[in-house]
Parts: sequence; C-alpha cells; structure tokens
Amino acid sequence: MSLLTRRTGYRDVFAVAEFRAVFAAHVLSILGEVLAGIALSVLVYRLTGSPLLSALTFALGLLPYALGGTVLASVADRFPARRVLVACDLLCAAAAVGLAVPGTPVVVLLVLRAAMAAVAPVFTGTRAATLADILGPGDGYVLGRSLIRLVAQGGQLVGFGAGGLLLTMLSPRAVLAVTTATFLCSALILRAGTRRRPARGGTGPLLAGSLRGMRRLLGDRRIRGLLVLAWVPPAFVVVSEALLTPYAAGIGAGPVGLGLLMCGMPVGAVLAETLTGALLGPRGRDRLVRPVALWACLPALAYALHPSLPLALACQVLTGLGIAYGLGLDRRFVAAAPEELRGVALTLQTAGLMTAQGLGMALAGAAAEVLPVPTVVAGGGLVGLCAVAAALRYARPALRHDLGS
Repeated sequence: MSLLTRRTGYRDVFAVAEFRAVFAAHVLSILGEVLAGIALSVLVYRLTGSPLLSALTFALGLLPYALGGTVLASVADRFPARRVLVACDLLCAAAAVGLAVPGTPVVVLLVLRAAMAAVAPVFTGTRAATLADILGPGDGYVLGRSLIRLVAQGGQLVGFGAGGLLLTMLSPRAVLAVTTATFLCSALILRAGTRRRPARGGTGPLLAGSLRGMRRLLGDRRIRGLLVLAWVPPAFVVVSEALLTPYAAGIGAGPVGLGLLMCGMPVGAVLAETLTGALLGPRGRDRLVRPVALWACLPALAYALHPSLPLALACQVLTGLGIAYGLGLDRRFVAAAPEELRGVALTLQTAGLMTAQGLGMALAGAAAEVLPVPTVVAGGGLVGLCAVAAALRYARPALRHDLGS
C-alpha cells in the first residue's frame, strides 16, 4: 500500500530517502536565511534608526516573490526539478557573498536581499511539486509539506535565538557570512540526494508560458478560493513580526530579548504543526481551517495593552498556533491543480503568500513611522479578523468540496 492510498504518519514520510535529502537541504538553507534576516534587520536599524527601513529588510525578502512568481513560474515545470533547485541555491549563495562584504551600502544590501527573494518562489514551488512526485499527492504529501513548514519554523526558532546570541559577540556582517556556506551545502545535498526527473513540459517564451498557466489556474473558482485563504491570514499575522525590532528597543529588551520575541511565533507554529499532523487525519485538519485561521489574528489585539517582554512573547507563541490551518488546505490545493501545471500552481501559491506577507510588513513599517508600534500591531489584528472572515466566506465552496477520507 503506497503513501497515496493510505493514511500516513511522519515516520512513513521520513522513510523515503529522497524526502530525507530534501529535508536536510531545507534545514541548512532556512538556517542561513533566518540568520541573514535578523542580522540585516539589526544592521539596517543600527545604521538608520528607522523602523520603516528595518521592516523593509524583512519585506524585501518577500515582496520580490511577486516578480519571480510571475515571470519565472513556468520554470518549475519547464526544466528538470533537480537542476532548478540546485541553480536557485547557487544563485542565493552568490548573493549571500555580497551581503557579507564589509562596507556594503544599505541600498545594495536591500537589493541583494530582493534578488535572493526573486528566485525563492521558483525554488519553493519546484520543491513542493517535487514532494508530490516523491510522496504522491495524498496524505503523504500533506505531511511532507507539514515537515517542510516545521523546518521553516524550527529554523526560525534556532536561527533567531542563535542570531540574537551571535549578535552579542559578532558584527551583523560577520553573521551574514554564514549564509553562503549553508546555501552551498544545500545545493550539494540536493544534487547528490535526489534523482533526476524529466521536465513536466512547456515550450515557448518563458513569461508567456507563466502567464498562460496562471490565467488557467485563476480561472478556476475553486483554486481562487483556496489561494485567497492561503494568502490573507499570513498578511496580517506578520505585522507583529515585522515590528519586533523597534518594539524590543522600545521596551529595552536588547538583542537577546529580540531573539526571544522572534522565537515566539516559530515555537507556536512548531507545536501546532506537530500536534495537528500527528494526531489528526485529513477530515480533522479540514475542520480546523475556519476557527484556527481566525485565531491567528486574535493575540495581536493584546498589544494595545503595551505588553512587557514575557507577555509579548506569549502573544507571539499564541499567534504561531494559527499556522495549523494550512494543513487543511494543502491536500485540497494539490488535488485542485492540474498535474501539468502543478509547479506553476505551487509557485503561484508561494509567490502570492510571500508577497502578501511582504505587503503586510511594509505597510506595518510605514504605519509605525506615524503611530506607536503597539497601536499598529493591535490595529493589524483587528483588521485581520475582518479580512480573514471575508476570505473564509469567499473560499466556502472550495472548503465544501468533498475529497473523501
């Protein structure tokens, strides 16, 4: 009996050798990326003293997803997946070298950060489509993607915590130097640990192929509903994360306190993903989508009370629990997408998700230039509750579609 036709657990997914290689490569790359994010945020804030520019260091790691996801989406289906994954890692390693060079101006740092983000949707979309090839599009795929998200959240937990400690001993640029090696090691593992698969197809101009695939996907009401629900909650959840650097400075938390605050959301996400994936089957995950998506915005309201470091940390942990709603969407989305457009579909999903988060971060930073940070975070939570409720209503037909048990 295959992973496609039976209920699986995390142990079954780890039993697949190719998945273990993808998992190990992701561990390395996410650690480097997280270290780069916190180091850049601190470096830019020290150089400029601007909450807006500090938030933009995170936002520019997300906003270029729109460009990459639009122009390069069909790359995920047009070329062999292993070649695409290795090439993306090597491009990120080259950009990371520039981040670590002493004396690099802030503008150049932001441009390099944006360049790394432009290829990221192709990498994540290709990897997600490859997981469906390795594990099948059933429950094994859902748990495989869950484990990848756990790596992302766990990497943030370790990376932000380690970053806060490293920044007490090293300069931000020295911390940035670590990222090059992580991307190179990730490329090596993917090249050696995954097998070559032929391209899914696609010819003609790259941009035209990407746009044609997107038009076909967005013409499907079911896919549109799932995309909206995948994009809206994270756009508001990131408001507090984008403003943690100025918030920590405002309460006198210091670098270690900042690292702890940045660990809060990943801790909640890891707990939610692990328990939901291990204890619930597909139908149980489906039932969690609506309440958990709304829950994700609630803890931000507590920032109206100007919480101290321990209370703010608790808010971040509770916010992270909201990540569990995504497990109920993964199987529905991969089932709705045509197989020949699976790479484009997952690239589009990732690009839209990261763009929405980038916009949320950028708008939060802009608002914090004229309003107190706690007010911005609490306001984002209130608006987010209304937006998520609207997204759930729009996605109702897609959530009612019966996939079986």
